[in-house]
Amino acid sequence: MKGCIELTGMRFHAFHGCLPEERRDGGEYLVDFRCGLDISKAAGSDSLQDTLDYSEIYRIVAAQMAVPSNLLEHVAARIADAIAAAFPGLEGFEIRVSKLAPPVGGPCDAASVTVSR
Repeated sequence: MKGCIELTGMRFHAFHGCLPEERRDGGEYLVDFRCGLDISKAAGSDSLQDTLDYSEIYRIVAAQMAVPSNLLEHVAARIADAIAAAFPGLEGFEIRVSKLAPPVGGPCDAASVTVSR
């Protein structure tokens, strides 16, 4: 049985960006995670041991969001690398990092970067 696990809207105040004020004051970010996987064993057993522990995904994302970077691309790639290292059997996942109200010189809800593995 194929399934999908998603964590959407993980919110962080972080200090990513190239501008001095972004590094000094920080900004609001959303991170979304999505993966496809076989959920057959978990569906039958009702055991956390048989599925992806998404609290561990959150912990990995939070740890990487705490490390300042200039670019969203770098942040998203670091998160993807850390998840891949922690869950080597996980295939086909996606990370999306969005900077809310980015400094683009006008109204903009978010700037986002998505990394797929």
